[in-house]
Amino acid sequence: MNLRRKLRARKQLKEDKTNVAWKAMDYCGPDPDVSVYSTQRAPLHGALLRMDMPRDAILQTIRSAGFRATTSSFLTVACDVVVIGSGCGGSVVAGVLAKAGHKVIVIEKGSYFPRSDLSLLEGDALSHMYECGGILPNWDLTTLFLAGSTVGGGSAVNWSASIRTPEHVRREWCDKFGLELFGRESYDRALDAVCDRMGVQTGVEEEGFNNMVLRKGCEALGMEPADVPRNAPPDHYCGWCHLGCRSGKKRSTTETWLADLADSGNGLILPGCSAVRILMHQKDRGPNQRRRVAKGVAVAFAFGGGVQEFVVESEVTVVACGALNTPGLLKRSGLKNAHIGRHLHVHPVVMAWGYFPPDKWPDNGKRNYEGGILTTMYSESHESGYGTLLQTPMLHPGMFATVTPWASAADFRERMARFSRTVHVFALVRDKGSGTVDGSEWVCYGMEEEDEGKLKVALEAAIRVLAAAGAEEVGTQHAKGERVRVVEGGVEWLARKVRKRVLRDGRTPVMSAHQMGSCRMSAEERKGAVSQSGETWEVEKLYVADTSVFPTALGVNPMVTVQAIAYCTSQSILKVLQKQKQKQKQQQSTI
Repeated sequence: MNLRRKLRARKQLKEDKTNVAWKAMDYCGPDPDVSVYSTQRAPLHGALLRMDMPRDAILQTIRSAGFRATTSSFLTVACDVVVIGSGCGGSVVAGVLAKAGHKVIVIEKGSYFPRSDLSLLEGDALSHMYECGGILPNWDLTTLFLAGSTVGGGSAVNWSASIRTPEHVRREWCDKFGLELFGRESYDRALDAVCDRMGVQTGVEEEGFNNMVLRKGCEALGMEPADVPRNAPPDHYCGWCHLGCRSGKKRSTTETWLADLADSGNGLILPGCSAVRILMHQKDRGPNQRRRVAKGVAVAFAFGGGVQEFVVESEVTVVACGALNTPGLLKRSGLKNAHIGRHLHVHPVVMAWGYFPPDKWPDNGKRNYEGGILTTMYSESHESGYGTLLQTPMLHPGMFATVTPWASAADFRERMARFSRTVHVFALVRDKGSGTVDGSEWVCYGMEEEDEGKLKVALEAAIRVLAAAGAEEVGTQHAKGERVRVVEGGVEWLARKVRKRVLRDGRTPVMSAHQMGSCRMSAEERKGAVSQSGETWEVEKLYVADTSVFPTALGVNPMVTVQAIAYCTSQSILKVLQKQKQKQKQQQSTI
């Protein structure tokens, strides 16, 4: 069964939103514990503006929110700051600046789904809340990317891991790249601020099946597992958060920074709107010296079967479209820095699986799609600082089927029937290699040999962890679909296969949920795309606030790091806006 057929199969539901195959897979569908729609007011209520409304209604909403708007042949809205993208980076900047009293408009190409509208159906969520319907391949189809595309961005659909920037990474960025920001106390304060706002903690009242297996297997092999900090409370036993969090317990940006913007009364969020290009003007800086200054963005939205455009004029423009999309917008807008779109790191991931019969440990009440998605991990350090992680994914039937190899109809049917008691452990490498992205249809990324070698060692470790935890059968996702029984000594045979095989040939699914580095931060213009303040080297008052500014791959889940960097960027922007207001006051006093 090819990938396209598997993707279609995950969306096949009856009229009552159920699937006849669920019972055979011991799958319940949407989380039954949150089946009652929430009656609470959505946290972003009052700050949302749909551009498909009549023009008069749009103008009334904009002006009643305190923004200036004019209309002739097209609509023009004025604000202090426009933020393009509402994910982990852009939302922090928007929330901080709006709370400080500045008028902020957030542009988001994805749709907004309040808690009550979340279906928690896998096909529906992947189609509407992720880039390219859930699967974005690289140019040669050897790597599949997952990236959020909704209000809240990746924070709305990620797995809650909230890990601070590792100390060795901070030292590398500070010492090797000359980025003093990461050695300052101000960065410590930024980490504290974002972790506090997200309610990050490590406790868990009950661990889910997948993480129980990872923890037990590591302990059996003398490998020390670690608790994963999460932006969710200890009682959040939910395996559906990658489809949106209907309870609101996961502290995504829609529950935190964007909620701050909404509560301030100083912001508007415009879903379903795509940035076309950054608007600029030339600034005279003396004899023969002119520099471009950002003054807003041209925006497009679907209306009446066609596409319309409007303009947002701003004192400061912030691009936060994510590492896959920010380079394209900057290039479309005329930026020429050679580092834009280069140095793309993706944390390549490969998976091993183990089958645990329902009559063995743990008890039959445990299923692989229930419980906190990421509560346990194992970290394998490396002297270079570029090591690997073992963590657990969340694969509901559609994604499970997508990565499951096809050996025969009978084999595939049996694997799917074992779905709820099959645990996956993935290996993730902090990649030294990198790719490119320019806003075109394809991402150019190929794993380098050194990264592949580390990933194979980690994949072998994942197999051994599953076996040590009590799996009856283990395997990988290689196209040959080998399955080996643990009691028959199959683990050693499979380990030898893993060591010998190539991971870069497209026969083993390689996934990426973290993309970073494509507009990297640097101490000098010749070494990167943005400065330590987050401002682009080429254009004044144009900032980038997403994972694309990472100087290298991070090595852990990036949510806390990107929010901390964005928090620091927001402080830099605050100083610019304050300086601008002081200048305006001085000019007014001389009149």
